[in-house]
Amino acid sequence: MTLPPSGEQFEIRRGKQRATIVEVGGGIREYEVGGRPVLDPYPVDAMCDGARGNVLVPWPNRLGDGRYRFDGVDHQVALTEPEKNNAIHGLLRWRSWRPAEQTPSRVVVATRLHPMMGYPFSLEVSVAYELDDAGLSVATTATNTGATRCPYGCGQHPYLSPGTGLIDACTVELDARTRILTDEKRQLPTGREPVAGTPFDFSRGKPLGNERVDFAFTDLARDDGGRAWVRLLAPDGRRAELWVDEHYPILELYTGDTLDPERRRHGLGAEPMTCPPNAFQSGDALVRLEPGQSLTTTWGVQLT
Repeated sequence: MTLPPSGEQFEIRRGKQRATIVEVGGGIREYEVGGRPVLDPYPVDAMCDGARGNVLVPWPNRLGDGRYRFDGVDHQVALTEPEKNNAIHGLLRWRSWRPAEQTPSRVVVATRLHPMMGYPFSLEVSVAYELDDAGLSVATTATNTGATRCPYGCGQHPYLSPGTGLIDACTVELDARTRILTDEKRQLPTGREPVAGTPFDFSRGKPLGNERVDFAFTDLARDDGGRAWVRLLAPDGRRAELWVDEHYPILELYTGDTLDPERRRHGLGAEPMTCPPNAFQSGDALVRLEPGQSLTTTWGVQLT
């Protein structure tokens, strides 16, 4: 049997909702409600592009030169963004994940990260995707199964969909007070600035137009349940809404301008991140998992 490039497909359904999780990378390939995309998909006969739906473990975003120092030891991982001399989005994007549990509306996929060159630590990682009446929720759990503590961060890379067409005609809402600045060449952090009075203030909702965005935002406003939200209001009057729990202090927005021409600006990357870019070097918000310790982080998405 010939499998698709993204491997085995795990479909879950609830009412009008349908989502497909994939073996390769353990990510989400599509999520729709009543046939209307909520997350911008990629075709079943194509490889994942633009990290679409990928699980980003054990670090999200970029690691400069692929180098870091942890507990007094220097490490070097492979440069997976060689044109910028970075390692990007962790180590699990192209690994096979196995189904650990599945019901009609829920699937849990899991993988094991063995010690390797540059990351000599052991992690058990699972991601639970579940549909309920509100929408899709995604819970990522990592457990340090090694004998020493390890550095850890996580994220995911969904793209909110405008339904049809481009995101240029949409309005974006993200109530965040601070933007993490990056250099143009390598997109590594150079500082932070308040968004008030800048083109990157989306706190009250702002038409996107042709604005190019590829930045992480922090100091997120949260509702009474501790959730922070990104909302994409589309021309059809529907809103694709993504929320993150308090374990995610950072949300990256990405308008897709560096994707292949036919894929650009068809979705808004709205990426939950537990730590900023280059956290393995800076230590900023980096989690230090002790042996046997687990961490679960949760985000979700819905259509209103």
